[in-house]
Amino acid sequence: MSLLADAGHNLSDVLGLAGAWLAQVLATRPSSARFTYGLRRSTILSALANATILLLVTGGIVWESVLRLFSHEMVQGEIISWVALVGIAVNTVTALLFMKGASNDLNIRGAFLHMAADAVMAFSVVIAGLLISFTGYTIIDPIMSLIVSASIVAGTWSLLRHSLDLALDAVPAGIDPGAVQTALLSVEGVSGLHHLHIWAMSTTETALTVHLLCDPAHPVSPDRIIASAAALLRTQFDIAHPTFQLETQPSVCDTHQPCC
Repeated sequence: MSLLADAGHNLSDVLGLAGAWLAQVLATRPSSARFTYGLRRSTILSALANATILLLVTGGIVWESVLRLFSHEMVQGEIISWVALVGIAVNTVTALLFMKGASNDLNIRGAFLHMAADAVMAFSVVIAGLLISFTGYTIIDPIMSLIVSASIVAGTWSLLRHSLDLALDAVPAGIDPGAVQTALLSVEGVSGLHHLHIWAMSTTETALTVHLLCDPAHPVSPDRIIASAAALLRTQFDIAHPTFQLETQPSVCDTHQPCC
């Protein structure tokens, strides 16, 4: 069961890698009349699907492992250890391939964390196989599979939460809406703002829309306000897809509505 738990994790990772690769390809497709933002969000959906599938597979392994705790099955510890050693080598090499892009892309980070976790889990399976070989206690197998499964859930929960947040248009982690609002209010010619929305277009791109109230006491050309605000968002918050609506008086927009 411990080897099956690790193998199930590896299978889900292969599917996750395929999904991550497909999402990256789709994200590069240009926008169209129907998909005006292109298919960038597919990277978020890939990360979410990756985490969901992994948790479902792990749940099945946990169920079977609990049943095995009460029924003693013959287990060959040597075979478990040798197969797990192969898994360590494959997972380590694969994880290294994703290390470079894991710091700034949730989609790639999900793949990297799974490969790295697989290498660690495979090592624990090697230990389990050796213990079974020397002690003959087959109950070590389901116990180790439960430990592996718990580690998988712990490592996957963060990916699931972050990808679900992005899928629900939450403000991406690392961006403080209050800081964005303060920065926009510092732009020359801006006296107020409302309807500020920040969301992820993909796992690496962030979009923003906001209504800016122009200061009548210090008139500045609209082009200058937009250019200054866009440059500020790009340099300080890495927001490269802003949309601004300039207003000369609050009555132009109904600020009591969530959007206008």
